[in-house]
Amino acid sequence: MNFFEKTGKMAIGSRLRLLTARMTDDAAKVYELYGVTFSPKCFPVFFILSEEGEKTITEIAEAIGHSQPSVTKIIKEMIKDGLVKQNLQSGDKRRNVVGLTKKGSALAEKIQMQYADITVAVEGIIREASHNLWEAIAEWEFLLDQKSLLKRVQEQKKLRESKAVQIVPYESKYKTAFKSLNEAWISAYFEMEEADYKALDNPEGYIINKGGSILVALYEGEPVGICALIKMDDPDYDYEMAKMAVSPEAQGKSIGWLLGQAIISEAKRLGASKLYLESNTVLKPAINLYYKMGFQKVAGKSTPYKRCNIQMELDLDNHP
Repeated sequence: MNFFEKTGKMAIGSRLRLLTARMTDDAAKVYELYGVTFSPKCFPVFFILSEEGEKTITEIAEAIGHSQPSVTKIIKEMIKDGLVKQNLQSGDKRRNVVGLTKKGSALAEKIQMQYADITVAVEGIIREASHNLWEAIAEWEFLLDQKSLLKRVQEQKKLRESKAVQIVPYESKYKTAFKSLNEAWISAYFEMEEADYKALDNPEGYIINKGGSILVALYEGEPVGICALIKMDDPDYDYEMAKMAVSPEAQGKSIGWLLGQAIISEAKRLGASKLYLESNTVLKPAINLYYKMGFQKVAGKSTPYKRCNIQMELDLDNHP
């Protein structure tokens, strides 16, 4: 069985490199066919200089989509072959530029018929093929500019792993995780406060027995995320969404989002119409998550936390 039939589409990079190597090998033989001593890898630089004249290395790199070190290396090889010269003074006398030598200019004239023959040959392949590779490459380049392969794989990894996350009701066996997960993030950014200890040392008495709820996110059976609903004695709000924490090792699996959605569903089940939360704007990922969930900024409520500098609410009656 063909190697690429075994690997499937995950080996597209390897297959493209193999195709590139095949085309490059043929290109070297084409130059020999026309009596031209020239390395195919120099073609992009040579073409730009022959078509557009003298340029800086930076300008060449931008024009052909290569790195400056790569262009510099190619320029050195072309200088050695006598095709280009550098450190030329530009018209504005402020930039050192690279340009073709007389030998390079002569080659540019000589190679025109080769260009024409190659173009016709490639167009012939396109006509014979079921798919237009030239147009497909342009389309792929556009799509990868919009979202890289790395980003697409990251999203797929996150989606797959999030499907392995379970959200379960709190049990006493999760008491240690409830405290340790919250202590970790609070201590990383702030200092533990009296109100923290009240909830973390006695979650059943402080939260659950007073009509609240705690949800736990499990990944591969291990508690990696926590979030609580604390019953409020407030005419404006029914519950506070609080003590959301996700293990750093488990981040990137949409656990915060899944916990948040589960907490909203739990609040609705308990008959809540408005949720309240307190946070700090230094926690940018958390604040972004809250906005994504539908929370909006409010002000004016008293708070037991020194670290609180933002208050938010979610209208559950108008929440989808």
